Amino acid sequence: MAPRADRRLAAILAVDVVGYSRLVGADEAGTLARVKAHRVDFVDPLIAAYDGCVVKLTGDGELVEFASTADAVECAAAIQRGMAEREANVPEDLRIRYRIGINLGDIVREDGDIYGDSVNIAARLEGLADPGGTCIARKVYDEVKNKNLALGFAPMGEHRVKNIRDPVEAYRMVAEPGFVARAIELKGAGRRKWRWAALAAAAAFVTIAGGGASWWYAGGAGSQQLSGGGTAEAEPTLALPDKPSIAVLPFDNLSLDPKHELLAEGIAGDIIADLSRFRDLFVIARNSSFGYQAKPTDVRQIARELGVQYVLEGSLQTEGNRVRITAKLIDAASGNYRWSERYDRPLDDIFTVQDEVTNTIAASLAGWDGIVARAQRETARRKAPTSLQAYEYYLLGMERKNLLNEQDNKKALELFQKAIELDPNYARPYVGLAWAYNIAHDNGWGGSKKESLAKWLDASDKAVALDPLDGEAHMALGWYYVYTRDVERARAEIEKSISLNPNDADTLIDAAGVLSWIGEPGQAVEAAERAMRLNPHFPDMYYGPARDAYFHAGYFEKAILASNTRQNISFWDLVYRPLCYAQVDRDEEAAAAANKLLQRDPAYSAERFLSDFGTYARDVELNLFLDSHEKAGLPICATEAQLAENPETKRLEQCEEQRAKS
Repeated sequence: MAPRADRRLAAILAVDVVGYSRLVGADEAGTLARVKAHRVDFVDPLIAAYDGCVVKLTGDGELVEFASTADAVECAAAIQRGMAEREANVPEDLRIRYRIGINLGDIVREDGDIYGDSVNIAARLEGLADPGGTCIARKVYDEVKNKNLALGFAPMGEHRVKNIRDPVEAYRMVAEPGFVARAIELKGAGRRKWRWAALAAAAAFVTIAGGGASWWYAGGAGSQQLSGGGTAEAEPTLALPDKPSIAVLPFDNLSLDPKHELLAEGIAGDIIADLSRFRDLFVIARNSSFGYQAKPTDVRQIARELGVQYVLEGSLQTEGNRVRITAKLIDAASGNYRWSERYDRPLDDIFTVQDEVTNTIAASLAGWDGIVARAQRETARRKAPTSLQAYEYYLLGMERKNLLNEQDNKKALELFQKAIELDPNYARPYVGLAWAYNIAHDNGWGGSKKESLAKWLDASDKAVALDPLDGEAHMALGWYYVYTRDVERARAEIEKSISLNPNDADTLIDAAGVLSWIGEPGQAVEAAERAMRLNPHFPDMYYGPARDAYFHAGYFEKAILASNTRQNISFWDLVYRPLCYAQVDRDEEAAAAANKLLQRDPAYSAERFLSDFGTYARDVELNLFLDSHEKAGLPICATEAQLAENPETKRLEQCEEQRAKS
């Protein structure tokens, strides 16, 4: 019997020097000596103090094993803080900075080395980290998130990494101001106290990894002072607008090539232009935010001077034929990161890179489910109802509407009405009303379908009249015209909506759900996939329009996947599931799904569905819809009794011919 492998659960820390080849090329002897000195005098003693075990050196880095996840995380934070201090007087382009990745999982120890996917993932996480920053796996985050470590964690989403089958969910680690002081207080009694002596100098100067914002500490939490002067509690120089406000700073060019200054400026300028299209954001003009280009970046001071809630900053770094663009959204009131993301791209077509990255950043921040709106909803939920503003009522109404149940839809209508009472000239609550009446119509809630249609039209018309440049208002009106079979008006409103903000992921996903009905299934798929690409962390409701687009374009398996991924199942999911299963000959699943639909609505027929929701502009989509019903064993035509009960039913020509024969 073969001996059992030495397998254990461990936290694995991978650390590497940023731009090592470039540094060695510039000064080989000096770089090698400095890297070794940092490791021998500072990093390795610190690892030992946190009970870590250096498994091996990897040229310009190390692989370290920890029994405690918290120790690994604290050690990483201490390393980055100490390195920022040790290299503070070195020119920026020659500084030695580390990237660190931390994972938790099974490892196999053999011949003094460690192996396994957990080790490989730690190395891949290190590659995802910012220069001077630390990236941790979801498993690590779950272990340490509730421990009092004085550390913050910003979600980075899922990443596909080399040689790892499943996506890796990652978090960026940020040490709060005072991390070192609190660590002394929490750990000093039980640890070897000499380890803190190595960090004594670092306690005086703390820099957020990769963020560029710094604090000077003269004492405890009560003595915080921003590096640009003034305290964190200082009042804004300008009053905040009544909707979310943001300033986009010029991105830092961290590469050695000055020609990339134009790219860094172009990215920030394009983000400003894209964000300015969103009607719910107050965006500071380029000439104001770019005035800080040559000044030290103290984001909270800048926010006070410009009168904004959020500041977006970023950087650009090139290595060979690759560019890495990093963006971070900072809440100016707290100084905390609300969001951060990194984009690694080839430099083959710099204009394509610029377009893709700027569009994605804008889409991630803006929209009803964007990062800014989520942050505003969190704030609104903590407020007393009497202090809510119209925009906050609108946001909370959208949140309730998207839960897709009768009670929450009713509550959404109430919240939108409160927003209108506070500000009758604000278009967005009327858009929210239009969509809520659309949902009520689809599900037969709150009165007759005819009444819901009338209220939907009234709300859409008012929204467009109040703000003709609001793309979402035009989209709500376009959907209404599809339901009422006015194809040309529908097309005009949908095209207008997209033209007003072609990079709004929410607008694109709405378009995806309706383009097939006006004869553009290919465009519907493109819109759905672009929406999901622009908003990688899209909400559950995106799956519905994607399902419709895929079905009508003939991608039935993709339509099934989209429908089955949804958490909030809609009536349309119940309709389309048996149709999709039938088209790919999954007969048992088609029969089960058809039975579930008829249990929900015993009087269901394709004819009545099209009467309620509009018909297709082209026969090709109509025939696909009807053929799928036949394959799934679902009724196509309403019965005479059903027509007598619902005399306003719009009758299908095919069904009229069939009824005439019988």
